[in-house]
Amino acid sequence: MRNLTRLLLGSAAALAIATGAPAQDKELNSIGISVGLLGNPFFVATIKGIEDAARKINPDVEITSVSADYDLNKQVNQIDSFIAAGVDIIMLNAVDAKAIGPAVMRARNAGVVVAAFDVSAPGADVTVMTDNVAAGRKACQYIVDQLGGTGDVVIINGPASSSILDRVQGCHEVFDANEGINILSDDQNGQGSRDGGLDVMQGILTRFDHIDGVFAINDPTGIGADLAARQLKRSEFIITAVDGAPDIETALAGGNSLIKASASQDPYVMAGMSLDMAYKVLIGETPENDTVLLEPELITAENVGSYMGWTAAR
Repeated sequence: MRNLTRLLLGSAAALAIATGAPAQDKELNSIGISVGLLGNPFFVATIKGIEDAARKINPDVEITSVSADYDLNKQVNQIDSFIAAGVDIIMLNAVDAKAIGPAVMRARNAGVVVAAFDVSAPGADVTVMTDNVAAGRKACQYIVDQLGGTGDVVIINGPASSSILDRVQGCHEVFDANEGINILSDDQNGQGSRDGGLDVMQGILTRFDHIDGVFAINDPTGIGADLAARQLKRSEFIITAVDGAPDIETALAGGNSLIKASASQDPYVMAGMSLDMAYKVLIGETPENDTVLLEPELITAENVGSYMGWTAAR
């Protein structure tokens, strides 16, 4: 009887290999999503992308979305809760590029597929994100070009996620390659939010009498920096950022903002693609590439009219 059982199991495995089908089919019944900050429209768009992609697979899939509020411990607890709930896939926007690793491995060891989007997470099955180094380069090259290669600039930093680290790296590459560019500040954390950008920029403006350019790591930070400048009646500099959010479209089209360019992302497409890749892993398929980088586009007043932004019809 034992030999017969072994024979049957061996035959089933051989059949799965021969047909290219997984030995045990899985259904997509539940998804847990953890994002950096639900108050950011970017993450609202990513959740919509995940929901639409998931419901094409299973209209009745259960989806739970939570905000980590850029708190590592909170996100770790969320992942552990998803594991305990037995979700099939965790869609993860990691708030820390390295420290989230043990929680990711606990999920995978429990049989949960982990899909990273927007930022990388060590150990994730698949990752889809903007080429954030390129985004930083494009946004900061715009500043250099507008300044003619000479000026005093500021980088408003943010949480230690991979996307932000990469954007700052790309920006530094451009600024460092131009001897006439002097970086006044690059280590102030605006928390990736409007209020954080406002607070940091207020402090920077009180420290420095003259600034020529500001790179903000995302659009909310840039909007906060612009607000700080207005409050303190400073207008001698330009601001660039990353996201291509609806508020930035308005600012660029209006022409009254200090924000002059933003390297765009497509959060809807990005997160939906990550979910599709995660589902393939769930059903036993191995993706040709487990990491996909999407090319950013620099949005300015000159091309914003033709830009298909986050709210465009899908």
